[in-house]
Amino acid sequence: MSSTRLTEGWRSSSSRLLGLYCLLFIAWSSVLLGVVYWRVSNYLDDMSESALLQRAHLFHRFQGDVLDDALNDSLRYDIHGTYAYGMFTAQGKHLAGPLMAFPAGVRADQPSREIPGWLLAGGERREAGRALAVSTQDQRVLVLVRQSGKLSGVNSIILDALLWGISLTVIPGLAGWYFLRRRPLKRIQQIEGVTNRIIAGDLGQRLPVSDRRDEIDRLSSIVNAMLERIEQLMTEVKGVCDNIAHDLRTPLTRLRAHLYRTRVELGDSPHTVQMDKALAETDLLMARFSALLRVSELESGQRRSAFEDVDVAALLGELHEFYLPLAEEKRQALVLEIESGVHTLRGDRELLFEALANLLSNAIRFTPEAGRILLRAVDDDGVPRIDVMDTGPGIAEQDRELVFQRFFQGQDEAGRAEGFGLGLSIVAAIAGLHGFRLRASGAEGGGAWLSLRCAPETL
Repeated sequence: MSSTRLTEGWRSSSSRLLGLYCLLFIAWSSVLLGVVYWRVSNYLDDMSESALLQRAHLFHRFQGDVLDDALNDSLRYDIHGTYAYGMFTAQGKHLAGPLMAFPAGVRADQPSREIPGWLLAGGERREAGRALAVSTQDQRVLVLVRQSGKLSGVNSIILDALLWGISLTVIPGLAGWYFLRRRPLKRIQQIEGVTNRIIAGDLGQRLPVSDRRDEIDRLSSIVNAMLERIEQLMTEVKGVCDNIAHDLRTPLTRLRAHLYRTRVELGDSPHTVQMDKALAETDLLMARFSALLRVSELESGQRRSAFEDVDVAALLGELHEFYLPLAEEKRQALVLEIESGVHTLRGDRELLFEALANLLSNAIRFTPEAGRILLRAVDDDGVPRIDVMDTGPGIAEQDRELVFQRFFQGQDEAGRAEGFGLGLSIVAAIAGLHGFRLRASGAEGGGAWLSLRCAPETL
């Protein structure tokens, strides 16, 4: 998969929807598990404080040596070493017990507090715990400490379990996200392929509709109904134009024949000049209708069966040889350039010759005397591109998308319309038949630059 295709996949609505759901699920799971961890931690802290309070209440009944004996007995039964005690004066001086220093921040007869650690007899230092100080009946201060390492271990176990639970939930969710978004993307790619063929001119194509009848199918059905109507209207409009052009050819041919016979019969009559003008106008009308039928034929896509490998150098060489005398009559320089690496393209040779001939004839017509016309073939990212550049007045920027439409007429330097607006329409129809990209722009230093990129274009 290319990087472009991968980027499009991540930007799709299905990926975003599934990704948003996955993020919300992760966020909610994290909050839920965080609350569970917080509640368990508080419960364990409460257990630790309750244990210290129970011991404090138990030892508060004793005093003097009896209290010391009870404390020592409790240590002997504490096989895990969870608890420790220390007996101190009211001023904090150590009197008895393994706890050697009064914990900082701990006050007598106040709630228990977390301490970072404590020092035992023999220099042994224990990890964090919870300490509680209570006053005895004989005016001493008893400090009880409970090690929190065991509880911390329980917290760690719970935290690990929660993290594993999130991981085992997120990983299948991400995998499901990846695989679930592939089906909608595949359908979109199918729709894209059909749409490209419709854009290329095949209005008979329809978007695929599955049996699921989901929102994509409903949208495809609406678009298909719209395409049905568009195809019907286009066929009707095209049929009217084609029928008019076809039906008028016969009477125009008869009219020209009558005019020609009348012109011959008049001989050297003064009216022959008017008859010659009438014949010229009739020829112009017939050429216009022939061009209309030609565009219609090309847009119908009936010539694809003649596609073959075309030698670009031979095709351009033939065009150059054919139009060189016409350019020399106007003292124009017609230059041919073929870049190395440009060999063949796939298409109908006769149609490509016709299209490029139209471009060259336009360039010769609009380029002034002593001007320069360049016909060249270059390699455009591994694809042949044919350029026709001239030093004429060029094409106005606002007209560069319009010049390929039927009956659009450009203006020469004097502001007078040239032709009847179907030459470039024929070129555009031939380019569309091949799937090539035809582009009009301005050449350096003025003039027109028309390029034909000879590779099927995709969106």
